Amino acid sequence: MSTTETTTGAQSPAEEPGLKRAIGPKLLVLFVIGDILGTGIYATTGAVAGKVGGALWLPFVIGFVVAILTAASYVELVGKYPKAAGAALYTQKAFKVPFLTFIVAFMVMASGLSSASAAARAFSGDYLSELTGDALPPTLIAICFILLLAGLNLRGVSESVKTNVVLTLVELTGLAIILAIGAYAVLTGDGEPSRLGEFEASGTGYALITSVLGATALGFFAFVGFEDSVNMAEETKDPVRTFPRAIFIGVAVTGTIYVLVALVSSLLVDYKVLEGSSGPLLEVVKAGGVDFPHKLFALIALFAVTNSALINIMMASRLCYGMANERILPRGMGRVLRRRRTPVVGIVFVTVLAIGLVSTGEIEGLGDTTAFLLLCVFAVVNIAVLVLRRDPVDHAHFRTPTFLPILGAITALILASPLADRPADVYIRAAVLLAIGVGLWAVNKLVLRVRGEA
Repeated sequence: MSTTETTTGAQSPAEEPGLKRAIGPKLLVLFVIGDILGTGIYATTGAVAGKVGGALWLPFVIGFVVAILTAASYVELVGKYPKAAGAALYTQKAFKVPFLTFIVAFMVMASGLSSASAAARAFSGDYLSELTGDALPPTLIAICFILLLAGLNLRGVSESVKTNVVLTLVELTGLAIILAIGAYAVLTGDGEPSRLGEFEASGTGYALITSVLGATALGFFAFVGFEDSVNMAEETKDPVRTFPRAIFIGVAVTGTIYVLVALVSSLLVDYKVLEGSSGPLLEVVKAGGVDFPHKLFALIALFAVTNSALINIMMASRLCYGMANERILPRGMGRVLRRRRTPVVGIVFVTVLAIGLVSTGEIEGLGDTTAFLLLCVFAVVNIAVLVLRRDPVDHAHFRTPTFLPILGAITALILASPLADRPADVYIRAAVLLAIGVGLWAVNKLVLRVRGEA
């Protein structure tokens, strides 16, 4: 264990100050829910429908199961090691291979940035067009959007999390509106129930399986987020007791909402219409037979997308802070703004990368890249929790049943494999990001060697 690990949160005045523990149990639950909800369900529902057809609900059911399996592993690990850095910390403790640790950490950070970039693209899409028309350049809007969120993140975790609470309540209101419209449609006999069993893939067998797996892999983007919360462990009050309840409640609530929203979407709107929109839930509102203001719902959706981007920028910056403390990145990446006690260098670094990613793809491609990267990480985490059973700690913590991480690793690997029928550009984008990671690893190792710290 490094000196940094043993002193986190109890540093001398001459060292960098620790992060402020400002997140209580209720804030953490809302943080997890707000992190999972957002861009995925508001922006990629149509793309998922395009892959699977009217049986839009099925990928979200499968994704919910996979998320629960992996969430159980995260809950055990954050209880054992309540520190920032999340999957990177668990990988290092389990396998003690610094290169693997760095790659996992970089994949998590890259996934957060691709997710924030997808959210920025969604922000500048059909929902905004409903309010402003097509007069504003989408890329410029996306860049300004990221810069504004970076400023809020820099101001402080308390301000960021409180903003998250407000935005979470707003986005929950938007999804409640969708569910209310669905209930009204069922009671009045509107909608087309036969769509719920329609699959886009013709025939059965391999084509149907790959279609469902591909839709599930993309739809899993909607479930990512609970892993972000473990990177807030050093800013959470009593994380060993707080995290299990918060993560399980968050995944259960969002999974239930997702399945219901998918059912309503397919019931009211043909999957081809959903596929062609970057604001699919707005199409549901328009088709629902309820006189709800379209512009108001578009505004609610923009708040939801903003919430996703804010939390992902927060996660990535805290991950930089954690990696710097573990000497995976240079110490300077862990520098904290003394007055605000926020990781200033990490925030600037991830903001620059996020702006760069905005121009590399559209919502579907960036979302699928996020899901692919995290599915690879989840496979490693599920294996790590089993390996780390040999490393007992001196405090009580949650312990998941052994079969859950085994199933979690298998399902994550299947969804990350070519069986999921994802476009080649997703693998290319992920490969480029990993190549950047390998380059950063080599540079950092060289700097440490020159300084005599290797």
